[in-house]
Formats: sequence, C-alpha cells, structure tokens
Amino acid sequence: MGAGNVSTDQSKEIRDETTPLLPVKAEEEGFHEFNGASFSGAVFNLSTTIVGAGIMALPASIKMLGLIPGLLMIVFVALLTEASIDMLVRCSHQGKITSYGWLMGEAYGQWGRIALQASVVINNIGVMIVYMIIIGDVLSGTTSDGIHHRGLLEGWFGAHMWNSRAVVLLVTTLLVFAPLVSFKRLDSLSYTSALSVALAVIFVVITAGIAIIKLIDGTVAMPKLFPELDDLSSIWKLFTAVPVLVTAYICHYNVHSIDNELEDRTQTQPIVRTSLALCSSVYIATSFFAYLLFGDGTLDDVLANFDSDLGIPFSSVFNDVVRVSYAAHVMLVFPIVFFALRLNLDGLLFPTSRHISHDNKRFAIITISLLVVIYTAAIFIPSIWDAFQFTGATAAVLIGFIFPAMVILRDPYGIATKRDKILAVTMIVLAVFSNSVALYSDAMNIFRKKEVA
Repeated sequence: MGAGNVSTDQSKEIRDETTPLLPVKAEEEGFHEFNGASFSGAVFNLSTTIVGAGIMALPASIKMLGLIPGLLMIVFVALLTEASIDMLVRCSHQGKITSYGWLMGEAYGQWGRIALQASVVINNIGVMIVYMIIIGDVLSGTTSDGIHHRGLLEGWFGAHMWNSRAVVLLVTTLLVFAPLVSFKRLDSLSYTSALSVALAVIFVVITAGIAIIKLIDGTVAMPKLFPELDDLSSIWKLFTAVPVLVTAYICHYNVHSIDNELEDRTQTQPIVRTSLALCSSVYIATSFFAYLLFGDGTLDDVLANFDSDLGIPFSSVFNDVVRVSYAAHVMLVFPIVFFALRLNLDGLLFPTSRHISHDNKRFAIITISLLVVIYTAAIFIPSIWDAFQFTGATAAVLIGFIFPAMVILRDPYGIATKRDKILAVTMIVLAVFSNSVALYSDAMNIFRKKEVA
C-alpha cells in the first residue's frame, strides 16, 4: 500500500530517515522529560549535518573554478539549498507531515518514499566511509602515488602495530562511535554538535592565520581568479566541482527530525537560515584561505597539504593542531549522519514493524551491522573520493534538489505559487544537466587514466 493512501494515524507509524526516535508528542506516550529542543541546539545539530568531509574538498573546487566563480558558487548553492528546504518545510507544516519520507509518500506514493530512503542510505553510507577513511589517514597515515604521508600517531611514536589503520579505526569505532550512535534522539547530541562546529571554526581560524602571515611576508602567490579554459574538455571538467558543492550542503534528511523536536515549529526556517549562514561563512573562509595558502598545489583533500613545512615558525605544531581538530570534528559529525542512516535502513528493511525506538534488539542489530560494514569498507578501500563524487552527483542531488522540486511540482497541499514551480523546474534542470556532465567528465577521466596506465 502506498504511503499516500494510508490514514493519518497509520501514517504516523511510517518510519524513515527523519522520523524522531521518540514520539513527536511525548506526553501522548507517557514521556514528560523532554520539553523541546533549543534554538541553538537545533542550529548546531543542523550545522554539524552540513559541515562534513565536503569542506576538505572545497579548496580544490576553488582551484578548479577560480577564486571568484568558486566563491560565488558556494553562495549560490547555499541559496538553492535554503529554497529547497523551504519547499519541504512549508509542505510538511501544511500537511502536518513529520518526515521527509512521509512527505514523498504523500506526493508520490510508496515508491516515492522508497526512492528517498534508498537515496539517503546510499549517500550516508558513502559519506561515513569517507569520514572513517579520513580519520585513518589523519591518525595512521596514507600512501598516495608512491608518496607516504605520515599520520599523527606514526609521526609521534613511529610505526607500530597498535597505531596501524585497522587497530586505530577499531578503537575509534568502539570507544567513540559506538557510544555516540546509541542515543535515540538528535537533541541528545546538541553538545557534541556544538563542539564539532567549534572544531571546524578552529581549523578555519588557524588556516586563515597562517595564510595572512604568509601574505604579509609576501610569500603567497597571486591566486587564480578565473578558470583556465583551453579546450572543450576543460569546460566539462569544471562541472566535476558541482557534486562536491552539492554534497557540502546536504542536510535535508535531518531537517524534519530537528523540526519535530522543536516546541515552536515556526522557528524551523530561522534555524535553517542561521545554520546555512554559519556554514557558508565557514566554507567561504576555508576555501579562500586554504587556496590562498596552497595555490595550485592544493590537493583534492586539503588536509593532506598539512603534512609538509608551511614555511612559518612552529609549522609542525600547527599541522598537528589542524589535523587533530578536523579528525575530532569528523568523529563528532559521524553520529549525526548515522542517525538518519539507521532510521532509513530500518524503514526499508522493516516497513511494517513498530518503531525502532521501541525495539531494542532491532536497534542494536542494525546499529552494530552498519558499524561493521562501514569499518570494513574503510579498511579495504584505500580511497573513495571518486565514489564520493559519484554519490554527490546521484543520491545527494536527488535528496537535496530533485526530490524537493518534485514535491512542490506535485503540490499535494495546494500551496505552491507560480514562482515556486518555476524555481522547482529550474532546480531540476540545473541539477540534472550539471551532474550528468560531471558524471560524464569523471567517467572520461577514469578511461583516460586506464589508457595511460
């Protein structure tokens, strides 16, 4: 039976990636201890959802697009993200909908809900594998193109079995991830989310400080303001930056969870705008100063640039602080993204079962299984940046732009204006075209590498 054909009471039991693990109206189920999430807690939770691994690839995107077009694109994607979330929130409030999946079900039936859930599962698993690989790279080191980049633990204590990638990630999973992913409500993570945002700000401040010092010393080269377009292939290559920018702002799967935990749901849109403004500021500062600092030597993962002499006093200390702060940031982002993944996967596997929060055995089995899969993949996949880019061009763009636009075009509650529908069509056209070109360009680059090899 399609989600759009069930009764209101039955619809409340539909679970997906954004349904809160505790009842929306806690007093109806006998819970009285939770009185609603705070404005600041909601902002930090949403900001933590947004700021993840994508921030490390943004400087490389600026290198590809040029400084001015790159920074403008960051702002443009932020504005599109705000518009797409606004579409979801207005429809949800009008229909008293409490989840993204439920909304897709109302608009497009059971298959719409399943498509959304599958997209979030693909997106979030890919993102969390990237998170774990980055943590392994930072703490245990990595080898790329025959060059070994020492990890923090290897640099401090030398290479040993106990600080190998497999052991370090196992300890991190057991002592950090397992406790944090055991919470059953997003607001329980508000303090770790605030710390995560603070760690991201530390990274930005240090990077900016180093860049400014080198700028004053006159040791910073003039950055490339616009892209170099030599032929048609160089134009197509520009589109490969789009999936990175899209992935950097994907947070739609947690918006309803945050919305449901608010006492005053009219605060949702101000929370979204505040969070996007905060994250955009972090993205712009990181991209600008990191690209200014490393120039054309900026790597796909800018964190790898902090493995060499920065040309300033105490360079090694700053390198370590940057890498430690970002590794800690990723560790604290992980449970926020995992929250959505677990609910979504449970909804796909057990669509007719009672809510996962009321079944501790199922909650534990799904949690442990996901952690094992993510850990195993992070151990055996040396680098998934190409796969991460593929995820951004498919699942992420569906979640962030195509599905919200499809909902507003179907307009199940009759609230869409002519402007809304024009914007929705524009979003779909831009998303499909730009990401199709990005996928084509990525595929051609892979074939060229194989031919060269």
